[in-house]
Amino acid sequence: MKKQKDKRMSRLPGAHPNSFNIYLLPGLIGLLIIIIIPLLANVYISFTSWRGVGMPRWTGLTNWARILHDQDFWASFGHSLLMILAVTIIPTILGLLTSSLLSDVIQKKFSGRMASLFRGIFYIPQILPIAVATIIMGWIFRPEKGAVNEVLKAIGLGSMQRNWLGSSTWAMPVLMIILIWIQFGYPIVIFMSGLERVDPELYEAASLDGANWWRKFCTITLPEIIPELLVVLLTSTIGALKTFGPVYLLTKGGPGRQTIVPSYYSYTQFFQVQQVGYGATISTALTLVIVVFAIVFSFIQNHVEKNQD
Repeated sequence: MKKQKDKRMSRLPGAHPNSFNIYLLPGLIGLLIIIIIPLLANVYISFTSWRGVGMPRWTGLTNWARILHDQDFWASFGHSLLMILAVTIIPTILGLLTSSLLSDVIQKKFSGRMASLFRGIFYIPQILPIAVATIIMGWIFRPEKGAVNEVLKAIGLGSMQRNWLGSSTWAMPVLMIILIWIQFGYPIVIFMSGLERVDPELYEAASLDGANWWRKFCTITLPEIIPELLVVLLTSTIGALKTFGPVYLLTKGGPGRQTIVPSYYSYTQFFQVQQVGYGATISTALTLVIVVFAIVFSFIQNHVEKNQD
């Protein structure tokens, strides 16, 4: 009977041992063409001097030695820490508190539809293309007829009007506010999906013991959604390190170098000053930082999950 069953299974579509490899082939080809080959080419170019035309000239570690003494490069990575604050840390903290409030207060005292409505509203900036969301916020903060300046003028605080994105003092804080607004809905959706698997009896037992909302959040909510929290921290941090669109569309790294980040600095080397080899060095260094971070964070995630088990 077993032989007959195996014979029938072998006649089914996709039952051939090599069929699995055939189905994977298009994806592997795409991975090779879109990611692996360009990555290897970029690494090679980082060891050359090239202006984008002609043949690259091998220079060895010259670009890598230059990057160690490039103040703009290190300033861009310093700004990446602020991007992590705006894209990862602040939205994650706000997302934890907001998702818990929506689940524990809004959903229970009002309705699940009300909680879903708020969740959808918070997630709208994530649905919008990054260019659209950024341009909308750029209109709000523009110096002439911008919503922020017009509101300040209307309430008698005209002296506080600023060229927000053109000020060396305010450009980075405003850019961070925009990124927080864009990113805020992402952790809320992830955390609320994680809260759905938390046993309601845990909250009922805590309420009977006299625990307030904050106590329940620290002892039940937070430990139960550790897997979702780790996913949000990993993906958001990688996204923060790769920030490009808002900087390109709003500040162009300025005023001066106040908002420059590695991805935009690499772009300027590629397409504005035609130092393609040095631009490739910057992007390769950024890639190495992201890979190292992902490996370390994955190790931490596996360690935490094993301890939970």
